[in-house]
Amino acid sequence: MKFVQNAAMALLLCCAASKMVQAQETDTNNQSPFMEFTEPNGNRYRTATGRPGPEYWQNRTDYEIRATLDDEAHTITGKLTLTYTNNSPENLDFIWMHLEQNRFTPTSRGNLTTPIQGNRYNGDIDGGYEITNLKASVKRGSSSEHIITDTRMQVFFNEPIPANGGTGTVSMDFNYKIPVKGMDRMGRVDTQNGTIYAMAQWFPRAAVLDDIEGWNVIPYLGAGEFYLDYGDYDYYITAPSDHIVVASGALQNPNEVMTATMRDRMDKASKSDSTVFIVKPGEINDASLKVKQEGTLTWHFKMENTRDVAFASSKAFIWDAAKINLPSGKTALAQSVYPVESKGDAAWGRSTEYTKNSIENYSNMWFEYPYPVAVNVAAEVNGMEYPGVSFCSWKSKGKDLWGVTDHEFGHNWFPMIVGSNERLYPWMDEGFTTFINYYSSEQFNNGEYAGNLDQTRNRVNWYLDPDSQGIETYPDVVDIRNLGMTAYVKPATGLLLLREYILGKERFDNAFKSYIKTWSYKHPQPNDFFNHMNNVAGENLEWFWKGWFYGTGTIDLGIENVVPYQGDYVIILSNKGDLPMPVKMSVGYEDDTSEIIELPVEIWERGNDWNYLLETDKRVKTVELDPDKIVPDVNFSNDIWPVATYSK
Repeated sequence: MKFVQNAAMALLLCCAASKMVQAQETDTNNQSPFMEFTEPNGNRYRTATGRPGPEYWQNRTDYEIRATLDDEAHTITGKLTLTYTNNSPENLDFIWMHLEQNRFTPTSRGNLTTPIQGNRYNGDIDGGYEITNLKASVKRGSSSEHIITDTRMQVFFNEPIPANGGTGTVSMDFNYKIPVKGMDRMGRVDTQNGTIYAMAQWFPRAAVLDDIEGWNVIPYLGAGEFYLDYGDYDYYITAPSDHIVVASGALQNPNEVMTATMRDRMDKASKSDSTVFIVKPGEINDASLKVKQEGTLTWHFKMENTRDVAFASSKAFIWDAAKINLPSGKTALAQSVYPVESKGDAAWGRSTEYTKNSIENYSNMWFEYPYPVAVNVAAEVNGMEYPGVSFCSWKSKGKDLWGVTDHEFGHNWFPMIVGSNERLYPWMDEGFTTFINYYSSEQFNNGEYAGNLDQTRNRVNWYLDPDSQGIETYPDVVDIRNLGMTAYVKPATGLLLLREYILGKERFDNAFKSYIKTWSYKHPQPNDFFNHMNNVAGENLEWFWKGWFYGTGTIDLGIENVVPYQGDYVIILSNKGDLPMPVKMSVGYEDDTSEIIELPVEIWERGNDWNYLLETDKRVKTVELDPDKIVPDVNFSNDIWPVATYSK
């Protein structure tokens, strides 16, 4: 833009600015983006402040399981007893249970809705549950009545489970063939020294009954993950005697399944900040580290107040561990198991270091890790999370291994501690976890594997793509090409914007930590999160929840002009996008000084144009919107005003 070189032109611009200032007083109303979006009125179950209400309830599921792994037939055979506590206000004639292994059959809904070309969620089709000896009882007698439909089972009781704390029990025997391809969530893989079994969704699990949906019985198709109640797990895994079994929770019988040498090494690891081998690479087939040379061993685990458990078993495992230091002074144990193909400091030799640092970072920054162990398992799974256990690719190395390890263990906060509904709202676990991953990667080893979530403008083309979809899109129908953005990156970017641009670190962290603590081991819905953040941060963010988390609107703030006005300057701003945002701009002066000016989002409530009066006795050289480039503005061309000086 050319300089203003004569008084006539300056006078003309001054007059124009004067008219714009006057016109602003009568600008059209622009309330639509700011209209109430969340459900503000609380009830006895969920309050308007985004907290559980005085009569909030959720049911409880306690499990006793005994299962046997057959590494020749590749099967699991088990017996399960579920104690179901009905804290709801209504009597229950039946409960629903998930049978997710039934996804691995030719006629499953998940298989029949998989595209011909396949996707990440392909799975075997020669599996599925055999359920026998089912008994459901409340007080007297029992019922065996049940209906299996795809991946769901309806279990009927001989009499209703009473409301407000009544209990019923369900017991059954089950068996199935362990899939090789378990939809990138579980399964088995053959390695040089044996098969690795990564076992998840490995037993029938009770569905959630809540005050929002009633019974949550959406079938298991693929992209939609899990939603489960909390309880205590007491379970036994019988495996071949040459196997190592690692699992969610604390091992109860180390003397029966580990040699004295292994126990001594584990004790050293529990006191060491550096990784200690329990089984070294050269000891995988060492008979002196086997409690028994043949037959089977039964590994006994317990885990309290958890929504699920998973385990892994193999004779091919290298095993190492280190101490996790927690803010309260307590400790936990980071562990890794992996085959010889994955060893070395360029690969899984650093897995326990990664696990330890990840857990410590999240504990210090957000909420203390509650589980006794954090086990990273090398498997034929690209990345999948369960309470206290993660499955990551046995082929991952370096930055990739850090990234997947950090992400999957981040899931212990979302949705393991904060028990959101993954099957409906993946953004509440994947997006939140991707967000906290960014700060963990910044912290780890002075940014050795620093992330790029803050490089928001690298993804502008997706926001402009007519085929993009909103965060709220149901995961099992979202275009698989969009899932990474809708479930992971866009919601994570939304939280980044809140922390780094809209609220600031102090207000955001206070609200976000409060949300985690308030909803730990409970079932928040999207409105609970929105309302809680609004109330604790002290900010009406309806415009942001509506514009960013729902729909596909874009951000386009711009500088239309900068003109002299009565000895000062008027900066003429515009909002040409669908989503309003607060304005942060850097004003640079001819004396090489600069200042940051911030304007609230409310400037856009009266229209999509705003004139800001800059009072200064300096000559303006440049004005730049969003100097830190945090906002994913889709139009870069109007972010900078390049005119040098005006005569004043």
